[in-house]
Amino acid sequence: MSDTTEFKATLTRYLKARIPFISIRSAERSRVLDLLREVVAPLNAPVYVHTLSQGTRELVGGRSVNEDRSVTGAVDFASQQFAQRQNLSCVLTEVSDIEDDTASARHLLDVVMLAAEHSGVVVVITTKPVWGQLQRAGMALTLSAPTEDEMQAIIRENLDAYRGHFPIEWDADDERRAAAILAGISRIEAENIIATLLANGRITKADMVELMHAKDRIFADISGIERVSVRGNELSVGGLGGLKAWLDKERPLLTADLRERGIRPPRGVLLVGVPGCGKSLSAKAIAASWSLPLYRLDLSTIHGQYLGQSESRLKDALATADHVSPCILWIDEIEKGLAGATGGSSDGGTSTRLVGQFLYWLQEARARVFVVATANDVSKLPPELLRRGRFDELFFVDLPTPVERREIIDIYVKRGLKQAQSDDLMDELVEASDGFAGSDLEAAVREVVKEAYLNGDAAATPDLFRQSFRNVVPLSKTAPEQIESIRAWGRERAVPASGHPIGMAAVQGRPRRQVLG
Repeated sequence: MSDTTEFKATLTRYLKARIPFISIRSAERSRVLDLLREVVAPLNAPVYVHTLSQGTRELVGGRSVNEDRSVTGAVDFASQQFAQRQNLSCVLTEVSDIEDDTASARHLLDVVMLAAEHSGVVVVITTKPVWGQLQRAGMALTLSAPTEDEMQAIIRENLDAYRGHFPIEWDADDERRAAAILAGISRIEAENIIATLLANGRITKADMVELMHAKDRIFADISGIERVSVRGNELSVGGLGGLKAWLDKERPLLTADLRERGIRPPRGVLLVGVPGCGKSLSAKAIAASWSLPLYRLDLSTIHGQYLGQSESRLKDALATADHVSPCILWIDEIEKGLAGATGGSSDGGTSTRLVGQFLYWLQEARARVFVVATANDVSKLPPELLRRGRFDELFFVDLPTPVERREIIDIYVKRGLKQAQSDDLMDELVEASDGFAGSDLEAAVREVVKEAYLNGDAAATPDLFRQSFRNVVPLSKTAPEQIESIRAWGRERAVPASGHPIGMAAVQGRPRRQVLG
């Protein structure tokens, strides 16, 4: 049963039971009214609806019954009608100031009590919570955004009207893909986007990209998560062959319809390992490769000083991620935002509750949000975060092997100098960079690129490369115990992102002695 079907069934039961007050949380007023018309048609009971533009009219038929367009006038008119007749329902679409104990809320409560005496019903369409005492007089409903099936029907309805006038390349599979992209937005927003595409005079398969851009613009000013701009030409990631192969396998499943097989779409990966080895860059690269928008959830902005504030902010942020799906949600250094859950925290259990809330969403949410979480300090990761089935996979990002170092150096050299270096020099740099992280390699090449920019490309000599690489002191040299501790943790719990055994980089970096025969 879809959310909308369940909504209609529940609303029908409430109206038949003559629940005196029904609050409907939704920003889609016209959609709620359309569903109300479907529901009340077989009930054979009068229903009035008030809007600021038209006053009070019959919901079915549209005949005007009260010209007063003010909310106060509508509430007073409803009060009079409830006193005079039985089984009347009144729908208020613009009532305000009823979130708290206000004069408006108490006035409406009096009208609800009067309606209850005459089997009447007051229906309020609102986007905000309702004052507790008023809400306890009735029931509450929430109308979710259209499901993928409903969104596909909306898309098909809007396209079918123009199939004889414009060339439309989309088939049923394209409509399903478009529905997955637009899931989470309202009907009117989807219709506006489709109408904008139709204004071009044709619908092409390439318009799928514009769908994502249009949806992205709708949520440009969202709170809780931050939109991150990615440019594919800057996001080449060297190495990490195991992670790349896994992502290539999972990519088609993110937008596939897997409901009949009982499989959920991929939910994400947790990347742990040595600092500076490409975990954060991988999140950006995934978004660029999959042509999906990237959003960053900063857990440090979630924490609030008041009880329940942190949990509320996280809930809103995750709900926003659901709305902008399909997308990549990047949570950088997740252990810092959830550190208190590992014990010894004086935050009153807030971190533990945040972990539980996040894991529940990760396991139960149906939106196509692919999470890329990164962590450096594995000792602070909550154990429940590592349980199998939370993330789809736990990858360990190690120091790059010689082959990976060569690939990374080549990427940065070609990007900064627009030309490759000799094989002999590359062999030297690979050997000189034993124990370097990806960020160390980037820093070494960056110094050469800066010199070339200031003094011309001729300044980028082999000697300058050698000197720049000698000047870098990697973490593997300054804190080898820390690196080995991280690796030991990864060997027991994670899959190597490189596809090679964890710690292989250090072994390959040392020359082996040869036994003379």
